Amino acid sequence: MRFDKPAVLVMLTVIASIIPAIASAQDFKIVINEANATSSISKGDLSRCFMKQANTWISGQPVIPVDQAASSETRRAFSEAVHGRDVNAVKSYWQREIFSGRGVPPAERASDEAVLAFVRTNPGAVGYVAVDADIGTGVKVLEITDL
Repeated sequence: MRFDKPAVLVMLTVIASIIPAIASAQDFKIVINEANATSSISKGDLSRCFMKQANTWISGQPVIPVDQAASSETRRAFSEAVHGRDVNAVKSYWQREIFSGRGVPPAERASDEAVLAFVRTNPGAVGYVAVDADIGTGVKVLEITDL
C-alpha cells in the first residue's frame, strides 16, 4: 500500500495541531475563594474576567483575577484554551491597555501555591493552577461550562 506523501504530511500537521488544544483543556483548573457562591462559568465570561472586562461576580463582589507567571506552562494552557491566544498576544493586549491608560493586567504569582494563597485571602479572587495541584482548604474549583 502506497501513501501520497503530501497527504500524509497534511494529516500529520492537522493531528499535531489538534492534540495541544485537547490537552490544554486538562492542564489547569480554575479556582475561586470558597466564599464565592459561583459554581460554574462560561469560557467567554472567564476570559472577560481575566481581561478585566467583567468587574463583578453575580453577588456583586469585585472580580480579582490572578495570573501565573508568563513563563508558566499552566498559563500557556490557560491562555490558549480560555482566551484563544498565546501568552505573548495577551501580554501585547495589556501593553496597549497600559500605554493608553485604560487598565493594568491581573497580578501575577510565581506558583500554584502562591495563586492558591492569593485566592484564599481574597473573596473575589479567581485564578488557575495545574490540574494536579492540591487546592487545600479555603478554595474551590470553578467549572468551565463550555471548554
